[in-house]
Amino acid sequence: MAIASIKEYLKLVPAVKNSPQHSLWLSYDPEADTLYVNFKKPSHATDSELTDEDVIVRYEGEKIIGFTVLHASKRPASKTATPAVVREKPSKKYAK
Repeated sequence: MAIASIKEYLKLVPAVKNSPQHSLWLSYDPEADTLYVNFKKPSHATDSELTDEDVIVRYEGEKIIGFTVLHASKRPASKTATPAVVREKPSKKYAK
């Protein structure tokens, strides 16, 4: 596997800087085509939600601790793409 240019990794600096814990762990599963992003290690999600963009946002209590990007390789690498941003757990209560 060839190592990507350092410039590609430098593009991550704003994401790390703006992450909740100022830490970011990434892993990619090529078989599942899934990208895992964690802001906290170890992390133990107590809840999660699936967005319309096929991203699973994971919560520990009310805090976002990471997200899972499904179909990761099929996503555009466009600089103009603006994915949904979730800053806190929605307070919606759903009736049973």
